[in-house]
Amino acid sequence: MKAEIEETYAEAFDGLFSRVIVTADDEKILRSAAKDATATPSIALGRVEGGVEEWLSSKDTPDGRIGAIIQFWGAIDGKKPLQASLRKLKREMSYRIRQDILVKPFTALFDDLPHPIGKLDMMESVGHCGDGFEWETQLYGRDIIVVPIMVPDFLIERHIGYARGVMGANFWYLCETKKAVIVAGEAALKAINNVEGVVTPFGICSAGSKPETKFPQIGPTTNHPYCPSLKKKLRETSNVPEGIRYIPEIVIDGTTLNAVKTAMKVGIEAARSTSGVRSISAGNYEGKIGQHKISLRELFP
Repeated sequence: MKAEIEETYAEAFDGLFSRVIVTADDEKILRSAAKDATATPSIALGRVEGGVEEWLSSKDTPDGRIGAIIQFWGAIDGKKPLQASLRKLKREMSYRIRQDILVKPFTALFDDLPHPIGKLDMMESVGHCGDGFEWETQLYGRDIIVVPIMVPDFLIERHIGYARGVMGANFWYLCETKKAVIVAGEAALKAINNVEGVVTPFGICSAGSKPETKFPQIGPTTNHPYCPSLKKKLRETSNVPEGIRYIPEIVIDGTTLNAVKTAMKVGIEAARSTSGVRSISAGNYEGKIGQHKISLRELFP
């Protein structure tokens, strides 16, 4: 029997993203670069987050090597001009590129955003890692910066596109058993991985948060009404149903709202078919976080 889908909605918000291809000679190095660069979901801390969208064969990359499509995401600060959010995206993305990709032997990075609304010049934030010895060239029909490093050399396309997308879409699957947390989560992630244009920055997330906090200096804190271990302590203010011991979350960022909805639908369908999952819900905060309200039941007309 499939788990019930609650009459609720997921709250999501607009963000800025870049979509790039990382290439390498060696599969272990490629996977390390792609995973390291997108390993830490940090939007709530004012930084960038990302994920691996797809692994590529040598036939599908600009330089004929194995590769990965990865996305980098930054939040839009509605209280400031868009340029402020773009500067933050560029700066934070450059940290990930420099510390997690450039340092891996024989890697390269190329733009892979089909319809950008603008471009970020990577010379200042990444190219100048060459300390003034960097140079530009034309390779693979692209404008490339060559950054001289001790295991020569790192190649990066000079201009990386950016666009607006949808961040923070989510669903919760309420579990009776510990096994269901992993089995249902892995099934959901596998299904979502087949949807073009989306990433799941947290994988299976065990720590849903809320906008309000007693400790703003550390950022978002636990969504306490949904913590099973607090059910007895909170009593009537707890929202954890009887018999539910775990409430994991899957978070989705996507290039379009339609892509996000498709990913939510296939992910929910996979999770709700798993034994030990009683119901499907989602995180929403009365519009305090996002502009988009995605009804769970409307995903299944």
